[in-house]
Amino acid sequence: LLSAVSLGLWHNFGDTSSYANMEKLCFTAFDNGITHFDLANNYGPPYGEAERNFGEHMRRDWKPHRDELIISTKAGYDMWLGPYGNWGSRKYLMASLHQSLKRINLEYVDLFYSHRFDPETPLEETLQALVDMVRQGKALYIGISRWPYEAMKTAYQYLSERDVPCLIYQGCYNLFYREPEKEGILKQAKENGSGFISFSPLAQGLLTDRYLNGIPEDSRIAHGGHLKKESLTETTLKRIQALNAIAQRRGQTLAEMALAWILKDDYVTSVIVGASSTAQLEKNLKALESPTFTPEELEEIEKACNI
Repeated sequence: LLSAVSLGLWHNFGDTSSYANMEKLCFTAFDNGITHFDLANNYGPPYGEAERNFGEHMRRDWKPHRDELIISTKAGYDMWLGPYGNWGSRKYLMASLHQSLKRINLEYVDLFYSHRFDPETPLEETLQALVDMVRQGKALYIGISRWPYEAMKTAYQYLSERDVPCLIYQGCYNLFYREPEKEGILKQAKENGSGFISFSPLAQGLLTDRYLNGIPEDSRIAHGGHLKKESLTETTLKRIQALNAIAQRRGQTLAEMALAWILKDDYVTSVIVGASSTAQLEKNLKALESPTFTPEELEEIEKACNI
């Protein structure tokens, strides 16, 4: 159902970015076979702005292509003040979806996610809200993001029993972050007939050639974003350099190899990539042309990740 590469709008679609560049990114993605565009209610800045900008693009350019696209959004993190603008209550999820549909200029989204696990709200309340979204025609499919293994046991069963199965699980997964493997989330999704989609597949840029020689002045770390200076330790840098050497022997960039590694088997449906330029996006798409990994290469990669 989903393209192997999806375009994420977490960064570069807020009011600090050029609308013309957003258009170019969307057109380049679509022209290269990307049909899934991943949003959330609070992507920006400010909150909601990524949905507004994408909605404007839908209104101006993509209305005739609506049925060729998979558009997803989420709710679960803070969005507005007060007790009903966060977490996983029915009140918040329903209100958030209604607001998202207005911002994106749509009658329905293809995929709606619970963005995170809520330890306070009963699971059944959150899950029934998701079921009702589908029954009301406001979402075609349901996904879940970042819920723990035990909560997902309940979720898979509850949703399946109501004929609204969980289409896909979204989690952080990359060469440096293997928790979905270790916790059994990947296997659990597959056993329940659900896909898995990876966010942050390049570890917010660490798994690219961006930091091979330290921290560039115009990098995300230098600008004090979500990626912190403490992330680039001496050990991490050695791992990046070792992985880059393997990628070069394979005739790839580090980013291409890192994305191809995630997609190497049928546990992962798609990877969500962000991009600040069309050139960056086109480079990432080359991962789909990746040669198959040999057992020796996979062993080398594991050694490099554990230096």
